[in-house]
Amino acid sequence: MNLTEHFTLEELTATSHRQFDNTPNDAEMANLVLLAEFLEQVKAALDGKPVMISSGFRCKAVNDSVGSRDSSQHRIGAAADFKVPGMTPDQVVRTIIEADLPFDQIIREFSDPVNGGGWTHVSIADKPRRQALIIDKQGTRPFA
Repeated sequence: MNLTEHFTLEELTATSHRQFDNTPNDAEMANLVLLAEFLEQVKAALDGKPVMISSGFRCKAVNDSVGSRDSSQHRIGAAADFKVPGMTPDQVVRTIIEADLPFDQIIREFSDPVNGGGWTHVSIADKPRRQALIIDKQGTRPFA
């Protein structure tokens, strides 16, 4: 089911933890529609490059199984982790910040300048904080 032109409910609820029912309730579904609309803005800021979602909505059981906190915005359908082929997470974060998109948090997660890897986390909220962070083996700090 398409939520927007480029983002589907299936990709925003996909999980490798298939033993759990990861079906959003009505409020979570409404948030997923808003998240998909925001991701369309991200895609446009990235000149139409693919936005490959690795994690979106997580029911409590899925969230617990990946070791995330109950306060994660993934729990309410307001966050996504993704990669953009041909771009580093640093480049993605900088592009979204420079595009002045109304994100709540944007996080460069576990990217290594030498070995690559990592992903970008983005979340939305009614009153976006525009908080930019780095999370890696060294801990959590502001994105600079």
